[in-house]
Amino acid sequence: MRILFHLPLSPFARKVRLALAEKRLPFDLRVERVWERREEFMAVNPAGTVPVLQEANGLFIADSYAICEYLDEAYPDTPLLGRTLGERAEVRRLVAWFDQKFYTEVTRNLVFEKQMKRVLGRGNPDATAIRAGYANLKPHLEYIGWLAETRAWLAGPQMGLADLAAAAQLSALDYIGDVDWSISDAAKDWYARVKSRPSFRPLLGDRVTGVVPPPHYDDLDF
Repeated sequence: MRILFHLPLSPFARKVRLALAEKRLPFDLRVERVWERREEFMAVNPAGTVPVLQEANGLFIADSYAICEYLDEAYPDTPLLGRTLGERAEVRRLVAWFDQKFYTEVTRNLVFEKQMKRVLGRGNPDATAIRAGYANLKPHLEYIGWLAETRAWLAGPQMGLADLAAAAQLSALDYIGDVDWSISDAAKDWYARVKSRPSFRPLLGDRVTGVVPPPHYDDLDF
């Protein structure tokens, strides 16, 4: 059986979970406590990060971007990277935007500081970083709203990896109650469409010990 090594609030692991589900590829989840630096895990991913995908044939793929590219090449029946060269370029641009810019400016400042920092033994949350995360969320939500208003989906006519990358980041933030959805009705409506998809249901059912999500987290109607 295919295995995905993950952490429940990792937006990158969530992106891969959504991609696997959209492609209807069965897999088992295995929580990997990366702070333990387990020898067997470090051997297959020296970076010591999740997600890591193990295929049934024993192939290991590390890094969410590499995994998603692999999945689209190995299982092309449900393409997530777009159909034309232009679409694929735009999907990749936006995936990089959410994986890098959004994560650095928002998710890392909120989810990492508030939930992961103590677990990893890196001290107390940084109040300055948390304030920056909240401040940065507003323009990012407004940008998502603009994309949603001007296109059928974030990168163009088809739902794809850009939507999954954005929704993965937002779902981790939404779990800890840190998304002010009043900032953009268009972003909220887009997210409601994404989280209503069957691929999203397992994420909405996730629960993290000691952290209770807000009531709207798993409400498909918001």
